[in-house]
Amino acid sequence: MKRDKKLKNPVASFILLSNIIFFPLFCLVGVISILEFPAWIFDMVFCVSSWSSTFAFVILFKKIFPDQSLIKFVKDQFKKKLKPSIIVIASMIQAAIFLIILFLISQNQEVGSTFTISSWGMLTYFFFKNLLAGPLGEELGWRSFAQIELQKQHSPLKASIIIGFWWGMWHLPIWFTTGFVGIDLIKYILFFMIALISTKIIMTAFYNLNQNLIIPIMIHQFFNFYIGLINGNMIDLIMYSAIFYLVAAVLMIVINPKNVLYGDS
Repeated sequence: MKRDKKLKNPVASFILLSNIIFFPLFCLVGVISILEFPAWIFDMVFCVSSWSSTFAFVILFKKIFPDQSLIKFVKDQFKKKLKPSIIVIASMIQAAIFLIILFLISQNQEVGSTFTISSWGMLTYFFFKNLLAGPLGEELGWRSFAQIELQKQHSPLKASIIIGFWWGMWHLPIWFTTGFVGIDLIKYILFFMIALISTKIIMTAFYNLNQNLIIPIMIHQFFNFYIGLINGNMIDLIMYSAIFYLVAAVLMIVINPKNVLYGDS
């Protein structure tokens, strides 16, 4: 049997195929919304669309790693024992950012209208919907493959900026469904990209400290979940997220714990 040839530019192929798969799925989400299908159908299809990068990685896997097993590759991403200190520190950083943003937004909100969730049932549903519609569907391809692959050629910091940019661009169709136009759309895109690239740098630092995919999944989940909890103007929310995640990323770059972002590790 003829062996598949290994891809020469696997990261570029992955990014391209992720976008090719994502666009029609996202269009389907739009059609379902316009036709006013039940909310659970919208949520289900939206979750499926967010897995486009995983679909792309699975399709390309044998051309990227012709001598490896996909199941073993996935298992290996969770093989390293989780370090409680890494989980606690990463969680505390995001919780602190959430509380600061919550305080700033609440200054301009009426009493009782700060949160988007009004019951524990809705909170649980929202948590798991966010987990399925982002972190679980995106991290295998973007983090454990694309990031690590680029780190073979560049420093983790440079690789994070490159992947963070293309990860942000992968969200491009979503930008034009926000309802923002003109300067508001420009602000949204700018803050969105800053927030994502900053978050990517933080993910890389903690991921390289522990090398377990649960770490970036957790960081991604809390980023989405916390923003979705706060009832506020979306541009303000994404602006504050961009500012404070950028501050956290810069601190990680300066501290560079165990040289995980640049330098000899």
